[in-house]
Amino acid sequence: MVQLVKAEYRAHRIGRREICTNLRNQIRAGNYAPEEPISSSRALAEELGVSRTTVSAAYDQLAAEGYIVVRPGMRPRVAVNFRAVSTKKTDSAEKPNPATKSLSAYGRRLIDIGQLRPPRSSPHLINFRYGEIAYEDFPTAQWRRAVASVLLRKQNVLSYHEPFGSNALRHALQSYLWRARSISCSLDQIIVVNGSQQALDLLSRILLDPGDTFAIENPSYAMARWSFEASGAAAIPIEVDDHGLVTDQLESLQARLVYVTPSHQYPMGGVMPIDRRIQLVAWAKRTDAWIVEDDYDSEYRYDVKPLPPLWTHNPNDRVIYIGTVSKTLSPALRIGYAVVPDTLVRVVATAKQLADRHNAQLEQEALADLIQSGTYERHVRRQRRKNNHRRETLISALKATFGDRVDIRGTKAGLHIVVWFRDIPIAREKDLVDRARALGVGLYSVRPLCNPPLSCGQNEQIGLVMGYASLKPERIIKGVSLLDKAIQDLGL
Repeated sequence: MVQLVKAEYRAHRIGRREICTNLRNQIRAGNYAPEEPISSSRALAEELGVSRTTVSAAYDQLAAEGYIVVRPGMRPRVAVNFRAVSTKKTDSAEKPNPATKSLSAYGRRLIDIGQLRPPRSSPHLINFRYGEIAYEDFPTAQWRRAVASVLLRKQNVLSYHEPFGSNALRHALQSYLWRARSISCSLDQIIVVNGSQQALDLLSRILLDPGDTFAIENPSYAMARWSFEASGAAAIPIEVDDHGLVTDQLESLQARLVYVTPSHQYPMGGVMPIDRRIQLVAWAKRTDAWIVEDDYDSEYRYDVKPLPPLWTHNPNDRVIYIGTVSKTLSPALRIGYAVVPDTLVRVVATAKQLADRHNAQLEQEALADLIQSGTYERHVRRQRRKNNHRRETLISALKATFGDRVDIRGTKAGLHIVVWFRDIPIAREKDLVDRARALGVGLYSVRPLCNPPLSCGQNEQIGLVMGYASLKPERIIKGVSLLDKAIQDLGL
């Protein structure tokens, strides 16, 4: 058995920790039986070319952890009561069901949603994933100066703070929202959160009870739907078209809230016109429902100035507005904000405090500096120009490569488009995604955003959500070329 251990050590310097780790793994895997002797400290030291003191220290550690028994004058032995931990994979039918009585109803609902895996990324992949931001686009020098400035002011940024968020940041956001989005609100109505996702989680727990219903666009942002479903509420999918949510379908509906992305419907790209906005607000007033307005990438409108948000049609009443800097600066900052009616300020702030007390103060103060100095808005304008060029490059490459084979939607705003392949059946979608990845291109289907997966869009055709904000124009062109190669390789 000791040969298995020695093989792990020959290529590098050996220490107590390495000896402990490898012997521990050998014992746990069942390579030693209970009470089986292992090499003496002298023998193992000679075999590994280390001092006996190093091996003895490792044995003492393993003995303290209960893996082995060490006695003077005798070879160490595996503990009599130790049972190996099996590493054999079992069939799913043999696995214990984690949704047991030991979990709350909320925990069992999370089991039903399943494990949310982080996105896979690779610097070698031409990744058309939506939400990816180019590293070189981040204003590194300006951010470094802002952080240094905050630290040099010796403010109390290293203590606990109010759950509402930094006063400086909320003041800056109050002015920015008025300039950029025509939102007029008080300082107290702005609550800083860890990205829009935390706002959705807090609102799901505050506004929904088990058995309630909520209306949501179909297709839609899946993490929003899952957050609301985790509260025990049931989704009512509402159709979307080229103008966003089809508000006529709400008229006979009773729901506690509706989740919408009116400035740029995610993922289909429609922009909700004024008549539907008025109809939506009127429905919410009549049914006493809440409107959760996710303004996730409103800064990126390429034809005309963005329409004012729903908040401007119903300030301080039924609309909750959510914004973020994830698409303008970086999702890694985890800074978002909710503008809530006066009636919800206290309860949302309390929920935020119980969740994580408050956001990181240093980053909030640095962002406030960027906004107040005008640096942030200059950065947004620069990014709008860059991403418009990327958008035009992608659309041109798709049209030049595929012509009438593709139907391109949602091109007037945002950081992604939706591409339907007219003559490629949905049954070949996985083959295409897998082949493209093998060639170095990341593609992402629209289907997981539908509820159920085949309930929206052009059901018999492949639909892809193609983000472009992380890619240089030349990479976009190469990615489309490789997508064409993947299609040809599959004979589609």
